[in-house]
Amino acid sequence: MTRTRFVHQALRYGSDTEFLAGTAGFVTEGLDAGDAVLAVVSPHNITLLVETLGDRSREAEFADAHDWHDYPSRTLGRYHAYCDRQGTGRRVRVVGEPVWAGRDAFETREWMPYESLLNVAFAGTGHWILCPYDTRTLPSGIVRTAARTHPELADGAADFTGPADFCAECDALRPGRLPAGPDDLPFARGGSAAVRQGLAEYARRVGLPEQRTYDLVAAVHESVVNALRYGGGRGVVRLRSDPEYVICEVRDEGAHSSAPRSPFPGHLPPEPRAPGGHGMWLVRQLTDLVSADLDPSGSAVQLYFRRPAA
Repeated sequence: MTRTRFVHQALRYGSDTEFLAGTAGFVTEGLDAGDAVLAVVSPHNITLLVETLGDRSREAEFADAHDWHDYPSRTLGRYHAYCDRQGTGRRVRVVGEPVWAGRDAFETREWMPYESLLNVAFAGTGHWILCPYDTRTLPSGIVRTAARTHPELADGAADFTGPADFCAECDALRPGRLPAGPDDLPFARGGSAAVRQGLAEYARRVGLPEQRTYDLVAAVHESVVNALRYGGGRGVVRLRSDPEYVICEVRDEGAHSSAPRSPFPGHLPPEPRAPGGHGMWLVRQLTDLVSADLDPSGSAVQLYFRRPAA
């Protein structure tokens, strides 16, 4: 089948046979057309595809979905980097199997917009992404959501919801803002060095590894810079830790700028020469999870850094 526009499909399958029926032909067709083909699926499904494709499997690339799908923004960045490496004239086909197992309710909520944002991130390209959903193991709510985040289903009719509306629904379920606490770091113009020092001290005190401490300081500092630039010139960083995450909330006093905000701030990689939009993209690449409540009367961006396992 020849498709010239971006295609984003979900494949719901309930057996190995159904998985192969929906993916093996998709891969072979892409290889015959000269497409770059990448399968990011579970190890079990990699084995199924390699055995079915035989020698042709050498023409495709395979990756363990658990390695690629660690956190939403970094996963989106990996797919963008892969497509960029293929050059502008070559179509990319991806079998991209989301990883839902082992995620708590908060992480699941953060992953749902990722599937929807693929429709924005690759709009205007000729790429084709097929996302398998294993109905044997996935909660029914996750499977139903696939019909809302994919414009097409390989096995039925979609109930597609536009990315802006779908992401707004997910944002409405974001965690509440943090109350004041003893580790708060107020900031204003000219005081970012003290904030960086306070962040580093806190991260080390709660046991973050050195590299993640550097990432935390860089990401939170970038959020502080954005708050100083667009959020009234002052604010506070609230710091918390729980058994799973170190949480940094950057709050400002309200926007003094009428500049329009991006509808998907930091989710989509900016053009290299774009005058803005790089800061939040960097923040999301360095942070495990981000919850952003951007309000002209005062914004709050929560950055989550997973703590190392005991």
